[in-house]
Amino acid sequence: MYVPHTWEEKQVPYEQAPTGLPLVQHALLSLFDQVHMGKMTLPEVVEKTAHNPAIRYRIEGRGYIREGYYADLVLVDSKAGTMVSNENSLYHCAWSPFAGHRFSAQIKNTWVNGRLMYADQQVIEDASAAMRLVFSAK
Repeated sequence: MYVPHTWEEKQVPYEQAPTGLPLVQHALLSLFDQVHMGKMTLPEVVEKTAHNPAIRYRIEGRGYIREGYYADLVLVDSKAGTMVSNENSLYHCAWSPFAGHRFSAQIKNTWVNGRLMYADQQVIEDASAAMRLVFSAK
């Protein structure tokens, strides 16, 4: 069974519906909306999405832009905007709870381990960029 679940799988009474929503694709954009509305600052977004997860889970070489760290980066255009539709969803389930919403920012590029993995609104399939995370025992 794939998750997130398809729209059809969700169309049952609440108690019977499978849990979970497709949110990862738009999580960072939703935080940029908070910045746009003045409810968060850009440094707070970086802290909550990069620094804190690396600290909390003791992930080695990640969460900061530092020499010797892996380059996991996202280039965001804070003025371009992104209109969400089910058609431009990258989820296996092909729908988004944000369909019809216009985010204030747009993700332009994403690098994982220093390799370009997303550009021009397309995922670049490159399995060689995948690496296991290393968790510190300390």
